[in-house]
Amino acid sequence: MAKVTELVTKLALPVVEEAGCELWDVEYVREAGTWFLRIYIDKAEGVDILDCENVSRVLSDLLDEADPIEGSYTLEVSSAGAERPLKRPGDYERFMGSPVAVKLYKARNGRKEFAGVLAGYENGDVTITVGGTAMTFAKDEVALCRLRIEF
Repeated sequence: MAKVTELVTKLALPVVEEAGCELWDVEYVREAGTWFLRIYIDKAEGVDILDCENVSRVLSDLLDEADPIEGSYTLEVSSAGAERPLKRPGDYERFMGSPVAVKLYKARNGRKEFAGVLAGYENGDVTITVGGTAMTFAKDEVALCRLRIEF
């Protein structure tokens, strides 16, 4: 049987595209005893509350009709955010050369987080440049890689 996120992605994709947005991610998570279905959207000029509302309204009706999720849950539609996590190979390609933060499962040289510029991505391994020095983190070391806003 397909995962909830896969089923919802198929339903959400045309709705999100019709709203002039891009589907960034779908999460189905349990927090404090409540299930949340989170739809993250993006668009070049930025997502506003009306984009989220429009997608939410149409998608809510589709989800009620298709009923891909047993039990109750809370539907949330929001922007992917400025400091969004990078998950798919295409995300890394799109943001190559951008500032990122890499969080590790285990400390390396006494640190679990490194900030730098995304310089490479191959088979899940992430390379960043920090002060002109390239650092590569193996796929199984990386807990999270997200965009980072510099001020």
